[in-house]
Amino acid sequence: MFVSARMTPSPVTVPPNTAIADAFSLMKINKFRRLPVVEDGKLVGIVTDRDLREVSPSPATTLSVFELNYLLGKLQVKDIMKKAVITIRDDATIEEAALAMYTNKIGGLVVVDAAGGVAGVITETDIFKCLVDIMGLPEGRTRLTLECGDKIGVLHDVSKVFRDLGINILSMATHRLPDGKFQMVIRADSQDTALISERLTAAGYPVQHVVQIGNP
Repeated sequence: MFVSARMTPSPVTVPPNTAIADAFSLMKINKFRRLPVVEDGKLVGIVTDRDLREVSPSPATTLSVFELNYLLGKLQVKDIMKKAVITIRDDATIEEAALAMYTNKIGGLVVVDAAGGVAGVITETDIFKCLVDIMGLPEGRTRLTLECGDKIGVLHDVSKVFRDLGINILSMATHRLPDGKFQMVIRADSQDTALISERLTAAGYPVQHVVQIGNP
């Protein structure tokens, strides 16, 4: 799956000379946390809700309302924006986007096209929704977790058990545990988990957990 399929396209952007108060109002009204800054069609920076909070007056300030409004009116987005923006191409994979967010400890990325223009924004919420959809969780059915080794033929062995039972595998994923072992998570179109568990265990893949999840 590609970033272009999961991003929010055509995001709201602002030029560098936008007043801080206007940027804050835009983000508050539209309920988003990051605002790409664009000049002459190119991305030149980004401002986040955190950046705006850091320049907002403290409740303990002794300045008058008129003084505060004057000072905020003088500040522009270019004065507080981050110029080194971490971006991702619209033709990159969701995995690449997730890794970039994880590595850089950020909650979202500006998506750019081949010409360098802003094509969209993708956030951690989009990645989370993607994971839910890939695993097919809203569709329900049975979820099995089984132990499997790091060896050739695991996929063949496991899928053969389901094929022989005439059961459709809807999604499958594997991951490495801290102790080096592997687990496989399978979502299948079947309510009879006892027979599946028996056959998988007999094939050398003991089932560790079974649950009915979502809306069957």
